[in-house]
Amino acid sequence: MRRIRIEHTTEYRFSAPVTLGEHRLLVRPREGHDIRIESSLLNIEPAYRIEWRREIYGNSLAVVSFLEPTDRLLIASNVVVQNYVDQPLEFPIEPSALRYPFEYDPVEQVDLLPYQTSVFPEDRPILADWVKRFCRPDEGLETNELLQRLNGAITAQIGYAMREEPGVQSPARTLALGQGSCRDLATLFIEACRQCGLAARFVSGYLLSEAAVQDYGSTHAWAEVYLPGAGWRGYDSTSGLLTGPEHIAVAVNRRPDAVPPVAGSFVGPVQTTPEMRVQVRVELI
Repeated sequence: MRRIRIEHTTEYRFSAPVTLGEHRLLVRPREGHDIRIESSLLNIEPAYRIEWRREIYGNSLAVVSFLEPTDRLLIASNVVVQNYVDQPLEFPIEPSALRYPFEYDPVEQVDLLPYQTSVFPEDRPILADWVKRFCRPDEGLETNELLQRLNGAITAQIGYAMREEPGVQSPARTLALGQGSCRDLATLFIEACRQCGLAARFVSGYLLSEAAVQDYGSTHAWAEVYLPGAGWRGYDSTSGLLTGPEHIAVAVNRRPDAVPPVAGSFVGPVQTTPEMRVQVRVELI
């Protein structure tokens, strides 16, 4: 077991006092076989009320309402997780899904349909033309090989670029530009998987390895594909690798634009100066 500390600070300075609207925070990691939360602290200014919710995807959501006008907003999350990496659990893919194409169990299909449905239907013709190079049903590829081929192609063909604008690029735009942020590359992979009939979802979280990506410190985004028997298996299209213990998930959603760490609004005709600082590090036990 190793202990990992995640410090995530978001700060806005306004040129005059503003009225802050409701803010929604996704900063608490998802617990599971390999991740347990040891401690979690939030420092928020100005005065506020907070309500914790467990939303439909099982993400831990904090809804914050502010009680007074302010010229500064501070949201500082300090979380310590216990990361169990000595013997990671590996679940084999069911024999019926070892080769592509395969059919999901009808019982599961009802729940998986939203994850197979494109969020960018207008991009399907362009995406189909690109995906057909890798996703050929008559080839009889192993499912793992297909997904790694697709993931590796995105890493090789699409350059990584830090992008400060909110939201995600459409797959067509990412292909046209030949570059995108980690969330854009994950979105392209997800939509490509859906084009192949596979269930995929978006994951936002933190990355321990600084060598893999430099997107706003250590925030990161990747994709997960549902494989019968194995469950949701992670693919990082920024590095071209499967996800591992260095990927710490915070939130999942079928929509890539739905899980920013901090989302909110303010009222006031003023200039803003945003700043975000993220540090993820292993602490000695």
